[in-house]
Amino acid sequence: MTEAPGRATFREVFGLAEFRALWFAEIMSIFGDQMARVALSVLVFKQTGSATLTGLTYALTFAPSLLGGILLSPLADRFPRRNVMIAADLVRCLFILLVAVPAMPLWAMAVFVACATLFNPLFKASQLAMLPDILKGDRFITGMAIRNITTQTAQLAGFAGGGLLISQIDSRVALVIDAATFVVSAILVRTGVRSRPAAAKKNERPSFFGSIAQGSRTVFADPGLRSLLFVTWLMGLLPVYEGIAAPYSQAVFGGSTVATGLIFASDPLGSALGAFIYTRWVPPGLKPRLPGVLSLAAAVPLLLCFLQPGLAVSFVLFVVSGGLGTVALMQATATYSLGVPDASRAQAMGLSNTGLTTVLGVSPLIGGLMADHVSPQTTVGTFGTAGLLLAVPLAVAWHRSIRRSPERWIPDTTAAEGA
Repeated sequence: MTEAPGRATFREVFGLAEFRALWFAEIMSIFGDQMARVALSVLVFKQTGSATLTGLTYALTFAPSLLGGILLSPLADRFPRRNVMIAADLVRCLFILLVAVPAMPLWAMAVFVACATLFNPLFKASQLAMLPDILKGDRFITGMAIRNITTQTAQLAGFAGGGLLISQIDSRVALVIDAATFVVSAILVRTGVRSRPAAAKKNERPSFFGSIAQGSRTVFADPGLRSLLFVTWLMGLLPVYEGIAAPYSQAVFGGSTVATGLIFASDPLGSALGAFIYTRWVPPGLKPRLPGVLSLAAAVPLLLCFLQPGLAVSFVLFVVSGGLGTVALMQATATYSLGVPDASRAQAMGLSNTGLTTVLGVSPLIGGLMADHVSPQTTVGTFGTAGLLLAVPLAVAWHRSIRRSPERWIPDTTAAEGA
């Protein structure tokens, strides 16, 4: 496949059958996962009446991903990535079906949920590592934008659809539907994605645990990759307003559920707008230069929260910050993925996603603790300040990397057009 000349369009990317298969498989999995989280919460609360146990079960749909991202991602470099994605889907299907078995003890449900969650990052790392083989040139960043917009939609639809569906059917039936989405995903990947050999050749690859260390060394020893990795992690720090949406709405609008909903909606809306504008109007040759600058810009709107703005202004600030943060994350991830050797790409993507997930989990926890002592607006402004201070050295480091070896990071679009 030749490089895609110039700016790639959404239609052009959707015209690729392999991308459509991967995209729809991911949408099915996300929709099912979100619906299952609602079903599990309802099921556990009905059985125990305990908010603590319900919260713990919900946390188990996220927390094991941290371990899975570190330990399992190397499998997507050691074995054909299509096969790894199919296996991850089928294993998750099995564990979710076990959770749905009637009279299953709570402790066993918790173990099976954790086991299913463990394989989520393996699927995602395999997919992200495979995308550069399918989407060349500017098609890759456009494909990342499509993923961002549609996954946000699938998450919202999964929560809303899950709540509506579970009000009509048994929670266990919803879990069976979730298991079925994994089967559909596996079928789509098997029939729609071309088989490719393992990225790491058998006679050259290190031991399993050696590959974990090798992937980390590859990233942290390279100044450019290290800067991009930290930019992706930093973008998990800024949307703290989602984690404190309820106290924020209480402070600015008396705790209205509409106000809380608007705060939750601001980041997905900003993400969709930012991804669309970025892929539509930013020249391909300029994009790789921007992750550092965009990470700085994403923090700036949050500084205005020190002025204690009301709901309308806060909503606009969060939309702008969310949009800038999304394109910073999107571009950093794309350039990072292309800069890593293919033999270590899945492990590197697992490292990136694991760090991002960790920061996304820790950020609202710290934000909540702060909001108990200062106003929610001041809390968000403080996070914006921290983000800005952390982004400055990253932007400088990335600028140096680009200046030192522009041919490595910036695609030669003129050459591509002439090819």
